[in-house]
Amino acid sequence: MTRLGGLRWWMIGLLMTASVINYLTRSALGVAAPTVLKDLEISTQQYSWILSGFQAAIMLQPICGYVMDTLGLKRAFAIFAAAWSCLSMAHGLAGSWQALFGLRALLGFTEGSMGPAGIKAISEWFPATERGLAGGVFNMGASLGSMLAAPLVAWAILTRGWQFSFVLTGLLGLAWVTLWLLFYQSPATHRALSARERDYIRSGQETHLAGEGRPSIVAVLGQRNFWGIALPRFLADPTWGTLTFWLPLYLTSVRGFDLKQIALFAWLPFLAADLGCLFGGTISIAMQKYVGVGLINARRAAFTVGAIMMLGVAFVGTVRNPYVAVALLSLAGFAHQTLSVTVITMASDLFKRSEVATVAGMAGTCGNAGVLLFSLAMGALVVRVGYTPFFIGLAALDVLGAIILWTVVREQRPERTAAAAA
Repeated sequence: MTRLGGLRWWMIGLLMTASVINYLTRSALGVAAPTVLKDLEISTQQYSWILSGFQAAIMLQPICGYVMDTLGLKRAFAIFAAAWSCLSMAHGLAGSWQALFGLRALLGFTEGSMGPAGIKAISEWFPATERGLAGGVFNMGASLGSMLAAPLVAWAILTRGWQFSFVLTGLLGLAWVTLWLLFYQSPATHRALSARERDYIRSGQETHLAGEGRPSIVAVLGQRNFWGIALPRFLADPTWGTLTFWLPLYLTSVRGFDLKQIALFAWLPFLAADLGCLFGGTISIAMQKYVGVGLINARRAAFTVGAIMMLGVAFVGTVRNPYVAVALLSLAGFAHQTLSVTVITMASDLFKRSEVATVAGMAGTCGNAGVLLFSLAMGALVVRVGYTPFFIGLAALDVLGAIILWTVVREQRPERTAAAAA
């Protein structure tokens, strides 16, 4: 087989494409919500229950991560991706909020595999100095998928009905599974990986994070570093849930946008989020190269920059001009992905490669628990108190997350690990 230069970037590109489809699939309901809720006579409260089904099931990410750590990334992820694609198409058959609730729950479980899969691949394919940027490229898929959802789903609804939008996203997922099975292999077995690139990857990976065997969920729960990255995710992820599931309803009910205006403007926060993915990884690299700080402190600094930018989101509900509100929501997307890519990547910086997918899944559970609770609160209270208190809350939660990241996480140095083993 022909050797390909920079094959690790081709692999992360393949996973980013999966993330695009994953988030396109999960975001389709948010864009279609004004139409679906009206067609099926679903209330705002019932809509929040439907969302809670997805968020509760996606918290089972540790199961997905454990399966990938034990069965192998290629086979396990192919199964999960094929399942979420079929479930997406089944959404078009739903005729009630109860049916949507069940389908969203199943979709949430299978789509929860995306994060652990990406982090596991990054830990295997990239040296430590490049993992932040690789995580940013991978996380761009979430932004791109959510960005594409607005115009694509709106087009599908306007031309063939909301049911077709779910069928379309499902078919895209099945097409990607075929590419995955054809082209993905681990660095140890990939025949297109040159010896030079393989040596480069291995030489840049921490030897104290190498390891084999099945991961222990109980052991992970007992480590402060797990909680040091899981709690900031619990506090930060509600921003992404708000943009993904509530943005179209907010623009419709508060700012008076119609479906065409949503198609024109609702993708902008996700475009900004794409730039934030690269910005977060770039900050981390620059801090190490030009300031001389260590890897973990560079990650924490990038998270803090994102948290400071999130303060501007507190003003979304108070500005009068709807386009200024969209601009501030775009700032939310940029700032959130700046900090999110940082804390997500830290699973590969702090834990052994044999357990990194499990850890990423467990941290993802905490993040989605935050989305679930925040979404339920919005469903119950937004009609009475409006959206403004929730935008203020999003800004405050990220600042608290930065404080926890600085105070709880401890860098695991090689010499410290060796001493502990002795």
